[in-house]
Order: sequence, then C-alpha cells, then structure tokens
Amino acid sequence: MLVRKLRYGNSKALYAIQRFFSCSNLNPNRVLRCQITSYSCRNMTFHQSANNALEVVPGNIHPWQSFSTIASTILVQARDPAKLSEEIQNALDEHKLNEAWNLHEQHMNMEGFPRKSVVNKLLTTSSQSLQLQYIERAYHLVEKAIEEHKQNLLEKTTLIYLSLCLAKANLPVHAATVLRKLVETQQFPPVNAWSAILAHMSLTPSGAYLAAELVLEIGFLFQDGRVDPRKKINEELIAMKPNTTAVNIALGGCLLFGTNRKAEQLLDMIPRIGVKTDVIMLIMMGHVYEQNGRKEELKKLKRYIDEAHDLSNVQFREFYNCLLSCHLKFGDLESASQMVLEMLKKAKKAQDSLGVATFRFEAKKMDKCPQIESQESLTLTPEKTMIPQTLDYEDFCGDRKFLKLEEEAKELLNISVMKFQNKKQLITTKHGILQPTDTVFVKLVKGFLEANKVKDLVQFLIKVEKEDSPVSPDSSPLIQVVNSCISLGWLDHAHDLLDEMRLSGFKTGSSVYSSLLKAYCKENKTQEVKSLLRDSRKCGVQLDASCYKALIESHVIDEDTQGALNLFKEMKEAKLDNTSQHSQQEFDMLVQGCGGSGEAKLMAKLLQEIKEGQKVDCGVHDWNNVIHFFCRKKMMQDAEKALKKMRSLGYTPNAQTFHSLVTGYAAVGGKYTEVTELWGEMKVLGLYHGMKFDQELLDSVLYTFVRGGFFIRANEVVEMMEKGKMFVDKYKYRMLFMKYHKTFCKGKTPKFQTESQISRREAALTFKKWIGLF
Repeated sequence: MLVRKLRYGNSKALYAIQRFFSCSNLNPNRVLRCQITSYSCRNMTFHQSANNALEVVPGNIHPWQSFSTIASTILVQARDPAKLSEEIQNALDEHKLNEAWNLHEQHMNMEGFPRKSVVNKLLTTSSQSLQLQYIERAYHLVEKAIEEHKQNLLEKTTLIYLSLCLAKANLPVHAATVLRKLVETQQFPPVNAWSAILAHMSLTPSGAYLAAELVLEIGFLFQDGRVDPRKKINEELIAMKPNTTAVNIALGGCLLFGTNRKAEQLLDMIPRIGVKTDVIMLIMMGHVYEQNGRKEELKKLKRYIDEAHDLSNVQFREFYNCLLSCHLKFGDLESASQMVLEMLKKAKKAQDSLGVATFRFEAKKMDKCPQIESQESLTLTPEKTMIPQTLDYEDFCGDRKFLKLEEEAKELLNISVMKFQNKKQLITTKHGILQPTDTVFVKLVKGFLEANKVKDLVQFLIKVEKEDSPVSPDSSPLIQVVNSCISLGWLDHAHDLLDEMRLSGFKTGSSVYSSLLKAYCKENKTQEVKSLLRDSRKCGVQLDASCYKALIESHVIDEDTQGALNLFKEMKEAKLDNTSQHSQQEFDMLVQGCGGSGEAKLMAKLLQEIKEGQKVDCGVHDWNNVIHFFCRKKMMQDAEKALKKMRSLGYTPNAQTFHSLVTGYAAVGGKYTEVTELWGEMKVLGLYHGMKFDQELLDSVLYTFVRGGFFIRANEVVEMMEKGKMFVDKYKYRMLFMKYHKTFCKGKTPKFQTESQISRREAALTFKKWIGLF
C-alpha cells in the first residue's frame, strides 16, 4: 500500500488519496519510491518519515489545494534513475564508498537494482578496498540479487574477484558460498582462480575445513569419468576440475588443523578423478597415513619414495619420520628398531672418507629438486611470506588464465607445508644422512619395557653401541636404561636387564650394581641382594664403600651379625675408602639429567617419557584398520563382526572407529537405524568413559541424520557441536535439506497427529530454523 503508517485513522482521507493516484497517470510503484516531502488534506497533513513511511498529522488546507500539492511535490522531488546511477559511478571513481552505497540504497528504493555495469563496479570497488564493512555489503548485495533471481546482473569475473577478496578478508564462509553459487549457476570458475581462493581460506580452521569440502564437492562432478572432455560444451567445466595444487592446498589445511580423516577422503578421491601426484602430495600422503594409523598404506608408499629421484633431504626425512612414528604407534618395535640400526650403520659408513664421498654424491642426486634442505633454511623471512593483499581488478581481469593467482596459491601452499612439517623430531639429517634422535631411543626403550621384552631391548641396545660407541661404559644407553628403571622403582626390570647384559658378555661398571643393591637394601629384599651379589662377583665387579655400608646396615637390621662382620672384613681387605661417594654422585647426576652431556639428558628424557607418556594401545589401532578396510569395501556385515570381536577382546572403540562405521553406513545408504544405535553407544562412551567427540565424527553423524530425516537426533548433534564450539557448514545442510526434505513441514498442520509425529515436526522446524530456512 502507498500509505504505510497513519497516526490518526481517517478512512475517508485514505480513500481520497488512493482514488487520486488511481485516476492519475502516475505509476503507483514509482510514486512509492519518490521522495515525498509533505502535503495536506483537509484537517490532515501527510509527510514522509525517515523510514519512508507516509505519516498523517493534523492540518487546515483545502482538499483541492492538497491534491495539487501532492502532484507537484511528487513530480518535483522524483530523482532520475539514470542520473542517480551516474552519481554512483562518480562516487566509486572517487573511492567514496560510503556515499556510493547510500546512493545505491536510494536507487533500490526507487527503481530496484541499478544497471549491470553499476552493480558490478560497486561490487569490485568494495571488494578491492578489503574493508570489512564494504566487502560484507557487497556479499549481501550478491545474496539479495540471487534471492530475487537477478543473477544476470552479476558477472562471473566479478563474483570470482569478490570470493577471492572475501577469503583474503578472513571471511571463508562467505567466500565458499560465492564459489558454490558460481558452480550452481554453471558459471564454472577456472581451477587456477578457485585454488587461490582455497589457499587463503585454508589459513583458518573453519576455512581449511570448507576448502576440503569444496574440493570434494567439485571433485564429485568428475568422478569415474562422468564428464566427457571431448565435448566442446564441457570445456568450461573441465577447466574447473581440481588439479594437483588445489588438492595439495586442501590436504595441507587438513594436516595443519588436524582434520586427518577428511584428508583421507581427499586421498580416496584422487584416483577417481585422475589427479596427478607430485612430491609434495606424496609427503602429505605419508603424514595423513601416519596420523590415521594406516601402516599398510605407508609401506606401499615407501616404494614410491625410495624410487623418487626429485626428493630433497627435508622431504626424505619427513617421510621416514612418518614411517618410524607409525611403527611406534602400532607397537611394531622390530621394524622401528631395524630402521634405527640401518640409519646408524649408514651414518657410521659415512665417517670414512670413501663413505663421505659416496653419500655426498647420493645427496646431490636427491637434491635435484629445489627444495629447502636444512632446518635453518626453514625459517620464513618476511620477503618470502609477503603475499600481496590487494589485487587491482583491472590486473585481475587482464590475467585471463589467472597465472598470477596460480603462483600465489603455490606460495601459500609452501608456507602451509612449512608449518606442519618437522613437528616430530624422531629423525634428523646431517650431511644428507638420516640419523635417529634421542626421542626415538626413548620411545623404543619405553615400548620394549611396556611389552616386557627385556631380552630384545638388551640386544637392540648392544647393537646400537657397536654402531655408536659411547665415551665411557657408564654413559652408555644400556646403563642409563638400568638406572632409569632403578629411579622409577622398577627393580625387577633393572635386574633382568643386568642379567641379559651379563649373558650377552656386556661389561658394566660398579655404579649400576651399587645403585641396584642399595635400592634392594632400602626395600629389605634379602634374596634379591644375595642374587645380585653373586652376579656382581661373577662379572668381577668391585663394589664401592657406600654399597658395602648399605649391605652391612641391611644385615644389622636383619640381626645377621656374622654376615655384617664378614662384609666389613671384605671391605677392609679390598682397601675401599669409606668416604668415597663417587658412584652415588654419578648416579644422582644421571638421574637429575644435568651432567652437561647429551647422554645424561637422554636419561632425563627417558624418565620423563615413562612417567608422563601414555601407554599406546596398539590393539585399538589394529582393529580400527580392520574395520576401516571393511567399511571402504562396503562390507558392513564384516565390519559389524569385527566391531563385536573388538569389544569382546576388551578394546574400547574410539572416534576413529565410529567415523569409519558411520561413513560406511552412509555409503551403503538407508542404514539410519544402525547409525542411531551407534549414536546411542557413542553418547554412553562419552558420558562414562570419556570418549572425545571430534568435528569430523559429529559432522558425519549429522550428515547421516539429516539425510534420513532423523531431526531429533540431528538437533542433539548440533547441540553437542555448538557446545564444543565446532564449525558447522550450514550451507551444506541447507542444500541437503532442500534436496531431500523440501516439502516437509509445508502446508497446514494435520489435525490428528501422534505424539511422535508432533515431536518429529517440531524437531524439523527447529532444525529448519537453525539452517536459516525461516
């Protein structure tokens, strides 16, 4: 209606005004948008308020005069849309964005959207400013145009440019929405352009998650040869196909922010769309497989890594870090120790002049690829990291193949790779030779001790000492491990280690026997003391005075006077200095880990790892791999049997277990009841056993529930995700709801409904409101 608000109700005056407009030649829609100042009608005056509402106030002007006033006022105050468009363009040329947007609002009130050139110039100029208030207004203008079916006003290049600027302005959700709208309207953006947008999005956790989603969505269009590249009509679509850089960017974001199962979905997609793998992708594959515990996939990948001739030292080290870490994660101590021994052998060989020359030649072969080769060179300089934030729109349009954006995407990818690599310092590189760090020895020793494989541990450490001889026998890794066990109170472990060392012919000093004897005496373990004394004498170890003193005190406490006297005589005959505390001081120095040598620090690390480190449950990883294999092959009955067997053996499923099962059921389709049962078990484990719910697991559960129309359960998942402050891709669920439940909750509410139907309807309306369809 023309009259929007009346302060004093006067139906006759309102009717007279409407009759005047209907009898005149004025366009009612045009009149509505005119700037009406004021006019009167009998005892009422009409004027336009600040919010364009027509208000009525008392007045004393003749009716005919009032009608003439209305006509003259409207004709005088009406703005010419063409002139208004010109003013918008002038304001944009002068970079007066606030004025341009105000003029645009006036044009919208008068005529609706300006002409196409004005709309696109307003969008590009606002985007180029990278000012949050203007770039958000540009995005909302695009939204409004799409809602009102005015997509023809928006140029493809403008939308790509807007999406890029939104990504640079840390608005990844808006940037992804614009890209998705381009794909929906079949204005396919070239891969060089949208991969650069993904690179900027991937700098934040939510943006990285969306980047992976976009690659999966776009890649789905090309899976299994759905698009025929020979048809000319598919030319623009083929240009959008994900390439190696785009996939690497998505993988890098997943690794950087820990969405490793989403990364594995990307790896599963690669062969289905025919993306070529490069060196960076191979290394990232290693990281993904290591994080997800895919031991067999890592072994297969090792063959490609060993045969690759363009790997740098850093990349080679990165992969073997992943491989060694995976061996330790699965408790494969044999493979891990074998890797360490091979590295030590090669390092020892490199000490010879001939070995050095050979390895330098091999290092040059590996360094053909111009990659970063040392830890020091990994430090990013400002010159390397400076990516230009602003990009002139004319330059953007001039680069028709988006080659500059391609280079920008690759630079951002390199920065992302640098951030997540070298986190695990299990292996280092020296002169192109892989060498194990102290961390590896610490983890291996802990693993052998937890598995109660004392003999294997001793044999491994003896082999280590043959390849890397210590400065003194008491500073060897074997002695430090024994001392660590004594410090932790694991006296039986320490005694077993000494027995194995004695049987293997390994010579030890007196300090370790003295330390263990004192510990036994302190705990009053007489039989163990006697046994250790016999062993020490067999080895020809001479105990120190402090050790004899502890033994004598132990005999006195047990009222064994004769035994105490015999020990005293033995000490005198050996001419031991009673004040000598050298062995005890050396032991205390090792325990504190502050002896100033790297070996002492190794023992300190071992103590800390054993005390603070969590025990690795290798069985859970093994069963997760079995269940994952069956789920990938859509053999869900076998997966269910494996889960049942896993539970019967006492292993508790974790988030990775349930993620494989939920995605497997989703791939089969129609298994919503099974997912509901899993969801119930997950909630119980989370409540009583502390199972952690991550974003990927909850997202997969939510997707299944929304697809099946289980909105009560879906709202439970949404509540949990919001409570955990997890990012949710609402656009994806809005499209999913529109695809499968478009007609749900439409029309009149049925008169007769069961209680469950009422609950389901209310839950659906709640979810619909959450995704923004109200």
